[in-house]
Amino acid sequence: MISRDAVVLDSAMLDEARAYLRLEGDDDDASLGAVLLGAIGHAEAYLGQMLLRRGAREIVPAGTRWQRLSAFPVTLVTAVTGIPAEGASFLLTAEAYKVDIDYHGEAWLRVSQPGSAGRVEIATEAGMAASWDSLPEAIRLGVLRLAAHLFAHRDNPDDPGPPEGVAALLRPWRRTRLS
Repeated sequence: MISRDAVVLDSAMLDEARAYLRLEGDDDDASLGAVLLGAIGHAEAYLGQMLLRRGAREIVPAGTRWQRLSAFPVTLVTAVTGIPAEGASFLLTAEAYKVDIDYHGEAWLRVSQPGSAGRVEIATEAGMAASWDSLPEAIRLGVLRLAAHLFAHRDNPDDPGPPEGVAALLRPWRRTRLS
C-alpha cells in the first residue's frame, strides 16, 4: 500500500496553464487547478513515476529479503517505522534495516532486525523534479495539453478522450515494471 502527499499547485504552474489556455484573469483558477492536478495524476499513472518531488509512504512486510519500493524516483528515505500486530508503532534504528537507492532512483529495503514488527512503513521523498519549472519540457507540455483538453471538455459527455499528442510527449519517460 502506497500513499503520496498531494501535489501543491504553485503560481508558476497556474501561470503557465493560464497562458497555454489563453485565459485572462484568475476567475477560472479553481477549475484550472483541479484539471491541472488531474492531468498531473494521469501523467504520473501513465509514466509510472512521480513528477514533482514530495513525500510518499509505503507499507510492506518486514523481512530479510530485498524489496523494491513502489515510489519512484526516490531521492531520500526519511523514516522506517515498525508496525506490530498489536501495540504501538515504533521507529526502527538505522542498524535494523538497509536501504539502497540505485542511480535510476529505485529504492530497495531489507529489514534485518524487525523486532515485533510484522510490517514496516517507509517514508520517502520521491519525484523527478523539485519544481514545475525543472520538469523536462516535453512532460510539462504533455501535462498542459492534457489539462487543456480536460478543461475544454469538462462538461462534454461525448468527450473523445485525450489527444494522441499527449501520449507521444510522455512516452519517452514511461516506465514499466515486470513483476
